Amino acid sequence: MGQELISILIPFKNTVLFLPECLDSILKQTYTNWEAILVDDNSDDDSFELVKTYSEIDNRFKPLKNPGNGIIEALRCAYNNSKGEFITRMDSDDIMMEHKLETLFNNLSSMGTGHVAVGLVKYFSEDGISLGYKSYEEWLNKLSRKGENYSEIYKECVIPSPCWMLNRDDLESIDAFKPNNYPEDYDLTFRCYEFGLKCIPCNTVLHLWRDYPTRTSRTHEHYAQNYFLEIKLRYFLKLDHDKSRPLAIWGAGNKGKEMAKMLVEKQKPFYWICDNPKKIGKDIYGQPLMDFTYLKELENPQSIITVANPEAQMEIRQYMADHDMRSMTDYFFFC
Repeated sequence: MGQELISILIPFKNTVLFLPECLDSILKQTYTNWEAILVDDNSDDDSFELVKTYSEIDNRFKPLKNPGNGIIEALRCAYNNSKGEFITRMDSDDIMMEHKLETLFNNLSSMGTGHVAVGLVKYFSEDGISLGYKSYEEWLNKLSRKGENYSEIYKECVIPSPCWMLNRDDLESIDAFKPNNYPEDYDLTFRCYEFGLKCIPCNTVLHLWRDYPTRTSRTHEHYAQNYFLEIKLRYFLKLDHDKSRPLAIWGAGNKGKEMAKMLVEKQKPFYWICDNPKKIGKDIYGQPLMDFTYLKELENPQSIITVANPEAQMEIRQYMADHDMRSMTDYFFFC
């Protein structure tokens, strides 16, 4: 295969402490025909000066200033100034495994357009990784090993934002970074799903994902839970909801209540079920809560599952299987 140009899009803000490891890992890549478009999103530390120093040593690093504000405009700026036929992303506080670009490129080149290459990820932190992040890592990698990422797309973002590669034509076909929808990585994933870009299975850890208390995904309002629920519901109603079928919400916890509230605001009719005796019979947002067995009374329903407990989810899956209901057609886990 040839050595086509790969454009690495890297928005950054106040990551001067981590940029050297990030940029050094790019320099160590076995695939060498790359350009790294680094866009400073209004940093108030020495991040931009550090990137400029690297660019003076290696002109494959191309530092720019964000003409706007925020990660979407920074990504848009990076993309608009890129020249590669293959596009990937990188977070400025993370580390690439040395074969990351080569593996993503080879996988994508072998499958052709209409595909998205993904890789396995591994969290690391000076303070240790929480059980929540470790669980997310294992869940995400399990999907990526089989290329079954979309099978649980309504749970969480199923394509890691800094570990994918797309052909430029495919990225253009799904509107690249034009939409102003947050979380931007989840929105891009949904658009890959919407336009049928198939995920290529991968068994190799390609990206080291750094976790620390001030990481953007931990602190920024655009990564709050309500943003995730909103984007999930919007794409579900657009892509997977059959308007001819009754819609049910299963679960009356915080996420269930938030989902019910959103549907009420959108004037979308639904039934609300749960298996909590303390909540059955109550009226919330003008909607009565009924026992989950009421689902059998509905004709060919679709269900949004907002129950997070793993054991309860297994029981719900078994219940759905016993009633010939299929995941991603008849029921959808939103957590």
